[in-house]
Amino acid sequence: MVGESEQEVVVTFRDRAASVAKNGLRRWIYAAKPKGKFYQYRSALSFFYLLVFFALPLIQLNGMPFFMLNFPEGKFIVFGNIFWPQDFFIFAVAMITFIIFIALFTVIYGRLFCGWVCPQTVFMEMVFRKIEWWIEGSPNQQKKNNNGELTAGQAIKKTIKHIAFLILSFLIANTFLAYIISFDSLIKIIKEPVEEHTILLTGLVFFTLLFYAVYAFVRDIVCTTICPYGRLQGVLFDKDTMQIAYDYNRGEPRGKLNKQTERKIGDCIDCTKCVQVCPTGIDIRNGVQIECVGCTACIDACNEVMKRIHLPTGLIRYASENEIAQKKKFHFNGRMKAYTALLTVLTIVMSILVITRKNVDTHITRVKGQLYQEVGNDSLSNLFDAKVLNKTRNEFNVEMKLEDLAGEVKMVNTKETMLKQESVNELTFFICINRKEIHKRSTDIKVGIYKNGKKIQTVTTVFLGPFI
Repeated sequence: MVGESEQEVVVTFRDRAASVAKNGLRRWIYAAKPKGKFYQYRSALSFFYLLVFFALPLIQLNGMPFFMLNFPEGKFIVFGNIFWPQDFFIFAVAMITFIIFIALFTVIYGRLFCGWVCPQTVFMEMVFRKIEWWIEGSPNQQKKNNNGELTAGQAIKKTIKHIAFLILSFLIANTFLAYIISFDSLIKIIKEPVEEHTILLTGLVFFTLLFYAVYAFVRDIVCTTICPYGRLQGVLFDKDTMQIAYDYNRGEPRGKLNKQTERKIGDCIDCTKCVQVCPTGIDIRNGVQIECVGCTACIDACNEVMKRIHLPTGLIRYASENEIAQKKKFHFNGRMKAYTALLTVLTIVMSILVITRKNVDTHITRVKGQLYQEVGNDSLSNLFDAKVLNKTRNEFNVEMKLEDLAGEVKMVNTKETMLKQESVNELTFFICINRKEIHKRSTDIKVGIYKNGKKIQTVTTVFLGPFI
C-alpha cells in the first residue's frame, strides 16, 4: 500500500489514474465515511437490496423456487414460471431490451445504476467497508497503521477482518449457488458426503476466493478498470446526461475560507472533503471522469461543508454539462426519445411473449416413410408422432381431438397420454378422417390438445391422402 499526500492530488489535474501513485505502484484508497441524506437513502436501499438478495432463494411458489437460473440444466424459473431452452427467444428479446435500457438509462442518468444498485458498490461500500471501519477504525487510522510498523494488536485486527471477509464471501458464493441449483438442492448437497460433490465444492471455493479477493484487495479497480459497463458509459455520455457534477461557474476560483473578510471568490473553499470520501479517489472538481461511479458521497460531503459555512448547497450536485455551462434545464434530446421509443416497443413485445407463453408446447409430425392407410370403406388414416414438452412440475393426462374435420384420434398406447413433469413426452397415434373430407394429396389439419377438458393448444400438421 503506497500513500500519497492529498495536496498532490488536488493542486493540479491528474496525469495518471487515481489509484496509481507517481512511482507507478498501487495507491490505496482510504475513503472516508460519508454523512448526509444521499448516504442515508443509499443505506436504506442497500438494506432492501441485501434483504432481497439473501431471501429470494428461500422463497418458493407452488413447490418451486420463486427465482432460479439453472444454466447447467437450461432451466430458468422467473416469478414461479419455468422457462426452458425452447423459450430462448424470450430471453433473446429480454437481453436486447436490457441492453437498450442500459444505453437509455446511461444516456439520461449516467452511472446512477453504479452508485445505487450495482452489487459491487452495494457490497463494497455498505458491507465490507463498514466491517473494515468497525474492526480497524477510521480510514485515517487505517492509513496511519498501514504506513507504520505492524503491531500485534493491528495484526489481530487484520486477521479478524480477513476472516470476516472470507466468511461473508463464502455466504455470498453459497447464495449465488442457491440461485443456480435452488436452496433445497444446496441444503441436500451440504448434508451429503463431500466426495460426491467435489466439482461443485471446487467451484464454490473458487468463487469464495474470487469475491474475497475483489472486496479485500481489488476493490475500486473493478469499477475503474475491469467493469465493462464502466468503460461503455464513456461513449454514451453527452452534454445532456445527468451526472454528478461540480458547478465550476459558482465554485471557481476556489480558495480557503477567511471569516475576517468578505468572500469575493468562488464558493469552493478547497477543503478536499469531496476527494476524501470518494471511493475511487478522484477529484470531482476536475470534471467528468470515467472513474466516477455516481455514489453521491461527494455531494453529501460538500453539502455538509456548505451548510457549516452558511453557503447554498448544491455546489456538487446531479446536473448535466449543459445545465452547468449554459444554465439549461434538463430536457429529452432526439437520441433519448429514439431510445425510449425502441425500449417501449421491445418491452411490449417481451410482455406479449411472456403472457402468451405456453406451459405445454406440442409439435406434431407425420411419421416419415409411412403412407396413408385405408380404414374400412370410408376413412383414411395417418400415423403421427407428437413431442409434448411439459414445462410444469405436475404430471397430467392430455387428450387430442381433431378440429374442423370429421374424424378421430386413436392413441397407439393409451398410457402414453400421461405427461411427465419437466420433460419432453413422445406420443404416437393415428388420425382417422372421413374420405369425403380429403380433397387433395396434402391437407392441413388442426389438432386440439386438451387438459381436463380444456383446450390448451392447437397444433397444425399435414395429413397425407391419395392422389386425386
